[in-house]
Amino acid sequence: MSTRPISGSAVALVTPFRQDCSVDTVALRQLVRFHIAAGTDIIIPCGTTGESPTLSMEEQSLIIRTVKEEAGEKIMVAAGAGTNATDHAVELAKNAEKAGASAILSVAPYYNKPSQEGIYQHYARIAEAVSVPIIIYNVPGRTGSNVAASTILRLARNFGNIAAVKEASDNMAQITDLLEERPEHFSVLTGEDMLILPFMAMGGDGVISVAANQVPSAVKQLVEAARAGRLDEARAINTRYRRLFRLNFIESNPVPVKYALALMGMIEEVYRLPLVPLADENRLILKEELQNLGLL
Repeated sequence: MSTRPISGSAVALVTPFRQDCSVDTVALRQLVRFHIAAGTDIIIPCGTTGESPTLSMEEQSLIIRTVKEEAGEKIMVAAGAGTNATDHAVELAKNAEKAGASAILSVAPYYNKPSQEGIYQHYARIAEAVSVPIIIYNVPGRTGSNVAASTILRLARNFGNIAAVKEASDNMAQITDLLEERPEHFSVLTGEDMLILPFMAMGGDGVISVAANQVPSAVKQLVEAARAGRLDEARAINTRYRRLFRLNFIESNPVPVKYALALMGMIEEVYRLPLVPLADENRLILKEELQNLGLL
């Protein structure tokens, strides 16, 4: 077991909307209760899976407050608070802390493609603005640039509240560098459900998972089995759910997972533009897999 405070199975929570596209706080509370019952370690509202680019500052506060009220002290709330303008990212982080978040997940600046020094200064500014732990979110496939291991390690060594990274790449060399060279307080988590098994076997601390929206108990069990070295058990869980892990990205996240949760009766199937419902052929594929897994 990791002794670092940010570890285990974390869910990148969807944001449920009503038919008028307003935040559905009733469904949101039900999702929190679902994760508490499943043993999820950390719940992360207002991240990319929560359609954060479409949320206003007021909605961010509402969602975090609602999740925190329902979670109490039963589960850590680490809220998404990131964007590609540093001053705005600082504002989002401060807003999330004020709303009750116990930690911040902040995505690397996207589209502008800053240098590594620019990325360092971006996170340094956020770290100086809040007191809660910060999780760096490195997702090159979405941001258009990689946060190098050297930059992440420099931040972790220079700021006590730079506490973790969500490494959502398949760059095993970079992951190895992070795991072998990190300071004692710093957690390394994968953002790829398909990589939980090898990542944990390498000494990772956990996952920030999309599939945990649908199968939180299974993701938790996979993380714990792999971390404890029960590899036969971990492989069996991974084999059972690996197709679901893949199908959650058959179209842009979080469209598939929200469709699945709607089929499971947990939320309404409502997205904010520019996201739109799954194509008909993909709806059939995902529904069939959910039926195969006994989720419907």
